[in-house]
Amino acid sequence: MTAQLGKSVLRIGVLAVSLLALSACTSLMGSSINVARTGDNPAPAVVPEGTDPDDAVLGLREHPRIIAAYGGVYEDRQAEIMVARIVGRLLAAANQPNAKFQVTILDTSEVNAFALPGGYIYVTRGILALASDTSELAAVLAHEIAHVTLRHARARTDRTRQTQIVDRVITGIFGGDTSSDATANRTREQLAAFSQNQELEADKEGIKFAGKAGYDPQAAARFLGVMSRFAAFSAGASSGNDGFLSSHPSTPARIETALSTARGMFGSTEIGETDRDAYLAAISGLSFGDSPAQGSIVGQRFIHPANKFTFTVPQGYTLQTSQSAVVGVAGDGEAVRFDSAQVQPNMSLTDYLKSGWIAGLKADTVTAQSFNGLDMASGLAQTDQWFFRVAVIRLDGDVYRFIFAAKSDSPRFRQGAEATIESFRRTNASDLSQIRQLSIRLVTARPGDTADRLAQQMANISGARDLFYILNDLYPGDPVVAGERYKVVARP
Repeated sequence: MTAQLGKSVLRIGVLAVSLLALSACTSLMGSSINVARTGDNPAPAVVPEGTDPDDAVLGLREHPRIIAAYGGVYEDRQAEIMVARIVGRLLAAANQPNAKFQVTILDTSEVNAFALPGGYIYVTRGILALASDTSELAAVLAHEIAHVTLRHARARTDRTRQTQIVDRVITGIFGGDTSSDATANRTREQLAAFSQNQELEADKEGIKFAGKAGYDPQAAARFLGVMSRFAAFSAGASSGNDGFLSSHPSTPARIETALSTARGMFGSTEIGETDRDAYLAAISGLSFGDSPAQGSIVGQRFIHPANKFTFTVPQGYTLQTSQSAVVGVAGDGEAVRFDSAQVQPNMSLTDYLKSGWIAGLKADTVTAQSFNGLDMASGLAQTDQWFFRVAVIRLDGDVYRFIFAAKSDSPRFRQGAEATIESFRRTNASDLSQIRQLSIRLVTARPGDTADRLAQQMANISGARDLFYILNDLYPGDPVVAGERYKVVARP
């Protein structure tokens, strides 16, 4: 999150519940010769052959929204150069040497890669951390380039039209302006997902591109297996990683198909480039987990070191962050959204709360309050399907907003919302000391080392030993090779 969690004034109720319910499988894509840096404007696209002109316009329009929805651009020069080189080789193998794709590395721990029409390709630092060599990342990028060259974007036009219907539904129910909401943008992307047949076509074509480019064609099957293990690990840890994992399920049948495709095209014995050492060197120091710049989740607490505030949600809520909002969802159908808005300094918080940005507000319930030395205002809102408790808080000139939603009001819901709002306060040194900044670090195996011994160098995080095995594509009992480097998650 930036100094402003969300600069637009969103007239929404609780997208956390409604949009998660609307989510479908996301199709992804991912790479480019130009690598986006913070503040870059999208490059004028020399788009791939067969791209619909309307799709090119769509990509240009949605690019900044994707950046906002996924936590901004992640800057790491070593990783950027590596990704650009891989993409260049893949484009040549795909007979697209003159097409200009723009690659953006997104600052999120989600394991995800996708593309927008018009040549905008995205990979997350989460997927960079999970891959173990250049051929595995090339397999992901080749798959996404294949969606473009196979003209799947045009074939999904009808699904894209569905997003307009979703926009109207959101607007009608919540009075919402969905054009700048990060969660709504993710739902647009999800509803424009490719079909299962298109995914299998992209698998086959991507394996061909990767093999022709000189990369190990069996890497696609290998990385599908790693993603399957990580998906199971993430589900157990309730980490909220979705994206590529949910839209590209790594079923045994799909893995076997990818392996047989690679062997049918390139033989069972010939193995192309993996360049594990160069890949690991490129991702050494890569941030892992939540980005401190966007705020950190520590248990039930959210701590923002830059904006110097913290708050705590009730037990049972699972928090997730993006650049524009913090969303918490409880298993019993409750949700909270926290973001910020631009409000004139001379406007009172009660007036702002009544200014029309929240649908169904009951004006007579709006009251001014003060907690922890901060001015606040709160009120109730209701629509046909939802009951809301909303609050706005002013801190150092910025205005922050809580929107709690449930199917109906209850003493427990009221107490949880009030406790969260009253917990909002300035950070102190103790709060900041709880933020764990983690990154990928490389360790070299020595004679006599075992995987378990190397795993002991992992940071004290949940499931550290299992995560070590997954990140290095190892299983319990597998030997480690003396002199080889392995990934661990540690403090910088």
